Amino acid sequence: MKTSDDQKNKESKVVDSFLDSLWLEQGLSKSTLDAYRSDLRLLNVWAENRELKLDEISRPDLLEFIAFKAEQGSSARSSARMLSSLRRFYTYLMQQEIISTNPTEKISMPKIGRSLPVLLTENEVLQLIKAPNTKKPLGFRDRVMLELLYATGLRVSELVKLEANQVNLNQGYIRVMGKGDKERLVPMGKTAKRWMKNYLNGPIQEILNDRQSDCLFPTRTSISISRQAFWQIIKKYAVKVGISAKLSPHSLRHAFATHLINHGADLRVVQMLLGHSDLSTTQIYTHIAQHRLKDLHEKHHPRG
Repeated sequence: MKTSDDQKNKESKVVDSFLDSLWLEQGLSKSTLDAYRSDLRLLNVWAENRELKLDEISRPDLLEFIAFKAEQGSSARSSARMLSSLRRFYTYLMQQEIISTNPTEKISMPKIGRSLPVLLTENEVLQLIKAPNTKKPLGFRDRVMLELLYATGLRVSELVKLEANQVNLNQGYIRVMGKGDKERLVPMGKTAKRWMKNYLNGPIQEILNDRQSDCLFPTRTSISISRQAFWQIIKKYAVKVGISAKLSPHSLRHAFATHLINHGADLRVVQMLLGHSDLSTTQIYTHIAQHRLKDLHEKHHPRG
């Protein structure tokens, strides 16, 4: 028998309560909560097709679901993230005494090899940064955003949420609210500071057109540019300058960290600038630098 509307409403309320608890108790971001909701929706659709309810799913059922997603092309990383979502959900159901057995127990996380991010060369970064048409206000805004990303190593999500009061031009710093609402001060550097000063003295006012907004990087409608919209802009400029590498929203952040290390920066300083809580997260950039050095050695050394 198919799941009734009452049952669907009940399950929807349980999922909403679960997500509310994560937001209230752990302060997870909207994007993380949306990912959790998406995972649970996928599981729910799969379960409905087998006439199962979320609180009836067993460990073998979950293993079958994970295998089903893998057959559809889900990567080990995606499967691990999904399992993490489901584990939290079923732990919550246990705490609420909705279920008596946790089906995620004894299910191992898929093994994930840590892949190295695609590295842009310093010349490619320069080409990308110079791509916007700075004679137009939105192009000037884009140039400042690209300059700032490479100068500071901010996450794109941190960049698009910046407000004008977080910029200290006199000191040359930006006050950033990172993951877990941790605040850090990040220096802009002379070039990004100069572009920022010019941007605040003109182009941003043209974009706002006498409207009031706290957003540092607004759209024509005064709201802050979205992470997704800025990602599309990065891809557009990459195509414009002929960068064929498969970029990600964090490509300039990766370039910032790797180029600093290539030029002798201390790993712990880079960790602080990136806002990493764990040094091991930052260490991947030393592997990229070493990988690049190996390539250069093999290419240019007479006995490479």
